[in-house]
Amino acid sequence: MSSVNLAIIYYSSTGTNYQLAEWAAEGGKEAGAEVKVLKIPELAPQAAIDSNPAWKAHVEATKDVPNVTLSDLEWADAIVFSVPTRFGNVPGQVKQFIDTTGGLWFHGKLANKVVSAMSSAQNAHGGQEQTILQLYTTMYHWGAIVAAPGYTDPVIFASGGNPYGTSVTVDSSGRMVEDVQPAVKHQAKRTVAVAKAVKSGLNA
Repeated sequence: MSSVNLAIIYYSSTGTNYQLAEWAAEGGKEAGAEVKVLKIPELAPQAAIDSNPAWKAHVEATKDVPNVTLSDLEWADAIVFSVPTRFGNVPGQVKQFIDTTGGLWFHGKLANKVVSAMSSAQNAHGGQEQTILQLYTTMYHWGAIVAAPGYTDPVIFASGGNPYGTSVTVDSSGRMVEDVQPAVKHQAKRTVAVAKAVKSGLNA
């Protein structure tokens, strides 16, 4: 059987979710997947970006990361999303991209994709879980298969214990509070493993 195609799709303003995406890519590659790291396009006005040095620096640092396209979704067998929380929901940039997937959805091309999600916020109860669950709601409409990490490995507890997807707190200096790298890599590997099983079953 051919290897699993894994798309790591992220939105990040100052770099946290980009780092999560990079760790997920490492996990995916270790699990034998073909991996693409793709960013959701920035829609904020340049003036807003320029007003925040960290935001401006991150946009510049990731200018060569390709933007996600609908073709990437069609290519992927598995998708890991990494997005920050915005009032307990996904950022507008993410919603804007998701709202362009109607054609793929209509033609059944998003069904049976294996998906998982991660999130971040500036405090421990800032809406990370709800953001992940909101994203999963859309995935159910796609007919996708959600591969949440649950408590399938001790690293889940070490990173904060979120069974829906890895979540991290970011302090005022932009540093991650919890050590989530092992949990992110485990989540990506689990997503690939589920996708392998699904792909094998569908092709049987």
